[in-house]
Amino acid sequence: MTTYLSLIAAWLLYFALHSLLASQRCKAAVARCCPAIARRYRLYYNLFASVTLLLPLAIVLRQPGPSLWAWQGAGQWLMNLLALAAILGFLASSRHYDMAAFLGLRGGSGGIGCADEPFTLSPFHRFVRHPWYFFGLVLIWTRDMPLAWFLTCLLITLYFIIGSRLEERKLIDEHGELYRRYRERVPALLPLPWKYLTLRDANELLREP
Repeated sequence: MTTYLSLIAAWLLYFALHSLLASQRCKAAVARCCPAIARRYRLYYNLFASVTLLLPLAIVLRQPGPSLWAWQGAGQWLMNLLALAAILGFLASSRHYDMAAFLGLRGGSGGIGCADEPFTLSPFHRFVRHPWYFFGLVLIWTRDMPLAWFLTCLLITLYFIIGSRLEERKLIDEHGELYRRYRERVPALLPLPWKYLTLRDANELLREP
């Protein structure tokens, strides 16, 4: 029990730090006191997030706990194919992002004071508003499920739900009614067969004032 409480605490601490450092208030404070760091803020942020991720993952690997279920036979093949499709989705969708800026590898663009990007829709955004969150959920839930990993999946899923809503507040502030109309027509995290934008719909939405 102590191990699982430690795991939950480690994930909650990670999520709290991740959200705090991503907040505009924290970025503004860094910009005021440490301009040199602010210019490379996204790079340092990504490095910090990657290193601190090792703690909860180490707990999962060292103390996985009893197995709740493990995929077998055709089920295992299907889950691995879904995971592979999610990885390919990540790679394909990355072509529609400025990855150098996202990773903080280009000076200035990955910093705090960069300008807001125009509203655009990649092919994946026609079916789900947060494709990377969707691919992430596919990856984590298609694995075998020892108890520690099950708790991890639950916490990550909850964080994605909360994080997506907080992210959309910023998107509404940036893009206003345009993003509200988009949000009404496309689901957030899980694609729905009856709720998506055709290519024509997406182009018409982007042309709206």
